Amino acid sequence: MKITDLLRPEGIRIGVEPSDQMDAIDQLIALQDASGNINDTIAYKEAILAREKEFSTAVGDGIAIPHAKTAAVRQPGLAAITMPKGVDWNAPDGAPATLAFMIAAPEGEANTHLQILAKLSQLLMHPEFADALRTAKTPQELLATIDSAEAKRDEMDAARTQAAAPRGESDLPEILAITACPTGIAHTYMAAEALGKKGAELGVKVKVETQGSAGAKNVLTSEEIAHAKGIIIAADKNVDRTRFAGKRVYSTNVSAGIQEPERLLRIILDNEAPVQEGQATSAGSTDAAGEKDSAWHVIYKHLMNGVSHMLPFVIGGGILTAIAFLVDIGAAGTGTYGSTIPAAALFKTIGGEAFGLMLPILAAFIAESIADRPGLAPGFVGGLFAKTGYDLAYLANINAATPPTTISGGFIAALFAGFAAGYLTLGIERLCDHLPASLEGIKPILLYPLLGVLGIGVIMLILDPLFGAINTGLSNFLNGMGTGNIVLLGAIVGGMMSIDMGGPFNKAAYVFGTAALVSPGGSTGQMIMASVMAGGMVPPLVIALSTTFFKNRWTRADRDAGLVNYIMGLSFISEGAIPYAAADPGHVLPSCIVGSAVAGALSAAFGCTLPAPHGGIWVIAVIGHPLMYFVALVVGSIVGALILSVWKRGLPAEEAGLA
Repeated sequence: MKITDLLRPEGIRIGVEPSDQMDAIDQLIALQDASGNINDTIAYKEAILAREKEFSTAVGDGIAIPHAKTAAVRQPGLAAITMPKGVDWNAPDGAPATLAFMIAAPEGEANTHLQILAKLSQLLMHPEFADALRTAKTPQELLATIDSAEAKRDEMDAARTQAAAPRGESDLPEILAITACPTGIAHTYMAAEALGKKGAELGVKVKVETQGSAGAKNVLTSEEIAHAKGIIIAADKNVDRTRFAGKRVYSTNVSAGIQEPERLLRIILDNEAPVQEGQATSAGSTDAAGEKDSAWHVIYKHLMNGVSHMLPFVIGGGILTAIAFLVDIGAAGTGTYGSTIPAAALFKTIGGEAFGLMLPILAAFIAESIADRPGLAPGFVGGLFAKTGYDLAYLANINAATPPTTISGGFIAALFAGFAAGYLTLGIERLCDHLPASLEGIKPILLYPLLGVLGIGVIMLILDPLFGAINTGLSNFLNGMGTGNIVLLGAIVGGMMSIDMGGPFNKAAYVFGTAALVSPGGSTGQMIMASVMAGGMVPPLVIALSTTFFKNRWTRADRDAGLVNYIMGLSFISEGAIPYAAADPGHVLPSCIVGSAVAGALSAAFGCTLPAPHGGIWVIAVIGHPLMYFVALVVGSIVGALILSVWKRGLPAEEAGLA
């Protein structure tokens, strides 16, 4: 298969003049559609914009390669445009994009097609090839240029393969590298090509392992690792570094591999990269070696690892428990509400046990993010102690006729336990580095878990009374909040859900809501959770309402995609508004934040409660004051939609597709 098997004349436009990046993307999507490559233009555009939000697909030197791998793609394909006047694509070098290829890859795509797309990405790293494409006068000329370059590349690859012979030590590569990006379609291979090309210019033998969608290719061998002067990791996702223990390793993002290959190679050649320690963490981030993360970002990353693993237990357990109350609605107000009949007891037992794992899982995976697998057991035990509240007084009187009661340290204690267990495990590993080499094999299976579990257990026994007091104080504070205070808090957490829609502020508000839900704060905690969910449901509904009732503010593609946001908003999926926010953050984000704050405040003012941490409108049967909750949601969405639609300028009739 050749590149031109995926790129047809009807998928190419020469000399277009898009008004901006979004217009260029829309034109490329239209070409993909005309080529029969996609079955859902709306979903495909959402996937393209979601990828742009992660990091600009402009790679510099006037080239942009927007891409998406999604079920909205019918068959793998390419679309291409040349733009002589250029378009700002947020390129790392600031250069406007004059050449753009859009890649469409279906989910479950065969490796053959991905290899073809990788080859195109590598060819584009050669300026003479890209310039020849820019000067093409017709789609046929552009295709002929690609065919010629691909044929030459294939001949060179075949010649290298034929000439390959068993290597001696002097033939081994001097520098190794790994490139990887979240989608593994374009940037992975462009970074590999840039590093290899620059290495040849410097007279340095470089081997690059690519970890793309088709799996790891050109995998580094143990012999090559042992011989190499150092390793470059240019990746935007996790890469296991344990095999590089004792070698110089420099980590950075994949864009640096494309834009600054010489700088990265010289860091290794000049011995400026730090040495990878014995038990490396599995991280593609740069907190352990290379370009340093900020302290806040490191903490946030560890916290989100715990939260992401915790959420399935919270959501699954919480909704099952809510169903138990719904099934047992006839016993509302009784002491056994939720379990008076077998069906309700079934849901409540399963849901309660799953929900009860929330704190141990949170702490375990925070610790695992810090110390890798050795931190998992201490973190889990620390989280379990945070949940139970065991302390020294309990142990001292454990055989008493009436053992002392314990007070759970709750969410705050679990957070502490996770970080404490992680860094405690790292400290134990450092201490064990001084042990004889003969004990190396028993460290991970005996010493780390034994000392880690014991250490965190003692720490939590000592500190649990403090966390219990803090948790009790927080609960009393929530219970004692007046109407005005709870309304203000509802507005704050509701608005936070719209600030970054899935980012740190959104996650912070959601974590606060779930923490309040499991605290002994009673209905107040459920009111906070209700405000959080209302705030998260508003942004997609704002977009849906605006695109429906203010058509001249949006293109036809935007309006078509807006219909999906009704379902996403009602399902508590804030991310439905992300493509619109990415395209016009100055208008969309403030409007959604105000609408979400209004919905959160009204939900609290109406006394709405929510015992489930997810589910959107589909769990309205278990929401306290469901009618008023619906009113809060509708009012907040309308307010946001009106602000956005009045603030956003109207489009010309032709551009809006209304002519």
